Order: sequence, then structure tokens, then C-alpha cells
Amino acid sequence: MSEDTLQAPEELGEDFLRDPYPVYARLRERGPVARILFNGMPMWLVVGYAAARAALAEPALLKDPDRGARVFAERTGAEHMEAPAERTLGERMLVEHMLNMDPPDHTRLRKLVGKAFTVRRTQALRPGIERVVGRLLDDVADQGETDLLKALAYPLPLTVISDMIGVPEADQAVFGAWSNALTVAVRPEEMQQVADEMAAYLVTLIADKRANPGDDLVSDLIKVRDAGDRLSENELVSMVFQLLVAGYETTTHLIGNGVLALLRHPEQLAAVRADRSLLPGAVEEFCRYDNALHLSTLSITAEPVEIGGVAIPADEFVVVALGSANHDPERFPDPERFDIRREGGGHLAFGHGIHHCMGAPLARLQTEIAVGALLDRFSRIEPAVAPEELRHETSLTRGLESLPVRLVR
Repeated sequence: MSEDTLQAPEELGEDFLRDPYPVYARLRERGPVARILFNGMPMWLVVGYAAARAALAEPALLKDPDRGARVFAERTGAEHMEAPAERTLGERMLVEHMLNMDPPDHTRLRKLVGKAFTVRRTQALRPGIERVVGRLLDDVADQGETDLLKALAYPLPLTVISDMIGVPEADQAVFGAWSNALTVAVRPEEMQQVADEMAAYLVTLIADKRANPGDDLVSDLIKVRDAGDRLSENELVSMVFQLLVAGYETTTHLIGNGVLALLRHPEQLAAVRADRSLLPGAVEEFCRYDNALHLSTLSITAEPVEIGGVAIPADEFVVVALGSANHDPERFPDPERFDIRREGGGHLAFGHGIHHCMGAPLARLQTEIAVGALLDRFSRIEPAVAPEELRHETSLTRGLESLPVRLVR
């Protein structure tokens, strides 16, 4: 273990959330794993690419919120989280989903829903996604200046995932507001209120789908639940919650961050405008360069484990810095350079191992269609504010608060 690793943990705050990359670069210089304090919680942050990839596949790193709550309470004197049986449905929804599960439950649930997100089934959604994008761009075609997040990057993935799941169009806006509130909530009571409201809505939605099934994912999952008892009612609610939130917020910011990267690199924008075969590679570079989910969900060590040459004791919290791994110069030469022609994949924007994001093909497809349609529809896309006026949200998803642009047909 290096001397730097043994130093007092570095505390990370709001500045880190707004721009984590300088912090990542500084931590990587000390080694692939760093000790930090985040929201008052001591943990280990994996910042090197090779160490991150190994950590994401390490079976000794558990997704165990109950064990984590107990350890945190013991070490900080904080009040212990309620036992699972005592939690409200909203509380369960926040912790009892696939991102916080290990096999065999994770394997069982992922198999049930994974068929909806295969590359083949995702590609079948292309015509519908193209129609949604076309309609959204019609609405702003003659406005000149618009907030691209509000006009396109927010409503597109919200509409797509809501339609897949079966959320009625009239309810989609409020669901989007709930999802936004969850990602920026700083106090547990704020998050809990939103989660309880979402849980109550989902219970009603599931009851409606049970009485009147449709051609949607919720109806399909209800059939599994009612026919084979392989999916509990709590699991059903939590799964729908996870799909809605994860399938919406991260794609919104992938589109926004990607367009911003192109605007800040006009030569790259001109290249993809001139040669659309570069667009899929551009989307991969969006993911690597400034991915929306730059931190993994929390894990806890089941036993002493070595990651990146660092010995981590049992019952320690570990987070993988996906954004840092994607900027590790040992894996990606000149990592701060945005290059849509960059050769080779291997970025960790969608994770790795059993928790690799099953919605990755859908996120890629929506981003490719959205950016391609912008280039088709408008001869010029220009930033409408100075770079220093743009602000990033202080949340665990890395995204802009707004993206004002001028669109010229």
C-alpha cells in the first residue's frame, strides 16, 4: 500500500460533482485507488482503469444496502436504517433493485427484463424514436434559440422509456419531474417524499395494467409475477422504478454532454456533419469523454480484498469512478482530447461485468438518432451563451442544468 493511500481521506464536495475530472487526475497520480470522504462517508474510490475493471468484476464487492447501513451507523454514530420489513414501499424502491443486488437475485431479475433490451429489439424501436425526435424538432424549428435539454434531451428518453414501460402520456411529465428531483435531492427526507409519491403511483399503474394489460413491459412483467411467482410485488415496483429513472436521466445527459462536446470542438462537429459514418464512433466518444454516470453505485467489501495493489479490509465502502477510468492515460492516450475517430472501445461508461447497463444499446441508439437529426435539420448549431455560463448539476449523474443553443435551418 502506498504512502499516499495511507494519508487522511480527501473530502469531496459540490465542486467535485460539478467538475470531477481535475480531482480524478490528481488522485490517479497518487495511485489507482484513493481514500476519500463523500457526503461524510469514508470510502475507497477506484480511479485507475485496470483497477476499475477488476473492481467491477470482483465478487468480494457486494451490493448490500442493509450491511452498508449497519456499518455506516456503527462508524459514524448515525441512526441505523430501518430493517427491510419496516421500510415503506418508497424506501424499498430506492434500495431493493438490481443495481443494489448480487446473484442469485440479480441474475433472476435481469433475465426477466433483459429480453426487452437486446440489440435486435432495441433496433426495432428506431422508427418510433425517429418519429419522436422529428416531432420535438418540429416544435423548435423556427424558434432560433432554444434550450436543447428542455426541447430534446429531456423529453426524448422520457417518452421512449415511458412508452416501453406503459406510462400513459398524460403522466409522463410528472414522472420526469420526480426523476429529476431524485437525482438532485440532497436531504434524505426530500428523496423519501419523492420516492413515496412514485411508489404510490406505480402501485396504481400496476393495478391498472393488471386489469387492462397492454403491449408494454409492465404488462409482461405482471404476467411473469402472476403466473410463476418469480417476481414479488415489491420487486415489480422497484424494477419499474429503476427502469424509468435509469432509462431516462442518464440518456438525457449523454445527449446533452455529447452535443456540448461537439459545440466545443467545431472541427469534430464539421467532420461528423460531413461524414455520418462517424456518428456511431462519436457516440462512443461522448460516452468516454463525459459520461453521464461517472460513479458506480456503492459496494461494500465482504472480506479483505486487494484492488489495484491496495489492500482493502472487510466492511469498507468502495465506489468505482467510471469517469476517471475513462480518462486514464494508461488506457486512453491523451484522454482529455475529444476525438470522434478514437480507435478502440473499452470505455466503462455503462459499467462492466454483471452490472453492465442493459439499456446501453437503447441509450446509444437514441443519442445517435437525436444528434443525426439535429445535423440533418439545421445547417448551424451554435452555443447561445458563453462557456462559463453553463452550469452542471450537483448530482450523481453528470449533466448540464441547461444547454441554450441557436439553431439555423
